[in-house]
Amino acid sequence: MPGRTGRVFSGLLLAALTAVCTMPAAAGAAADGTTAGSVPSVGTAWGQPGPYEVDVDIEAVHTFYYPRDMGRSGERHPVVIWGNGTGAVPGFYSSLLRHWASHGLIVVAANTPASNFALSMRAGIDVLEHRDADSASRFHGKVDLDHIASAGHSQGGAAAVNAAVDPRVDAALPIQPGPLTDPDLMDEPVFYLAGQRDLTVWPALVKALYRDSDHVPAVYGEVRGAGHLDSIGDGGDFRAPTTAWLRFWLLGDENARGMFFGPGCGYCVDGDLWSGWERNSRALQIPVPTA
Repeated sequence: MPGRTGRVFSGLLLAALTAVCTMPAAAGAAADGTTAGSVPSVGTAWGQPGPYEVDVDIEAVHTFYYPRDMGRSGERHPVVIWGNGTGAVPGFYSSLLRHWASHGLIVVAANTPASNFALSMRAGIDVLEHRDADSASRFHGKVDLDHIASAGHSQGGAAAVNAAVDPRVDAALPIQPGPLTDPDLMDEPVFYLAGQRDLTVWPALVKALYRDSDHVPAVYGEVRGAGHLDSIGDGGDFRAPTTAWLRFWLLGDENARGMFFGPGCGYCVDGDLWSGWERNSRALQIPVPTA
């Protein structure tokens, strides 16, 4: 792996990083779903379909999953850029990506089956920036470009970390990520997901990436009984926790905060879901829910 270059700046950035990482999106949604111009609350039903119907556009470079009635109450929708596993295309994960879109997120998935360098993923942000500014686009004025997450599976999981070097990315979600990445180059909060029975990307490899992320708030979750392909399709047992993570960091969902942070957090005590669960010292500094 490359040298630990991100550490050079960690002391100078600590105060600013802590402030940014403990104050997720305010513009996306209120936790109670009552504020005009916000994405509605779903309580704690992150594994269930969200309040939006979903449309899908398959284009040459990207596939877009997004709420059919974007901005119906004046809200803007945060963005998730997605990277596929080796040899895969977005359709392999279509039900999971549709699920995130049903919760009010715009997912722009790179069509490439070789996403490791995250070039197409990051280009998805450029495309949405252009369309948000284009009065002729259905995305015009409806994209929340201030709140962006990178996510992906396997090779795309490594790409989710690689994409997070982009300063426009606010949080990362690597699912069973491959090893060709360097967490020291990113400065966003990150949720690493492993599968207990994954024989392709062993949990120990994912945990090594987690431990190398001690300069940012990092969480490690090992899904009990899961193999490497269990996140394909509708996401299986990965669906609810990934949705909660995205809703917290991109939509400011205080219900989701309580699943990850504070003593006795919801996922901390869910032994049926996890065969392994850890939070690093930076994650332990995230304030507990306010309500």
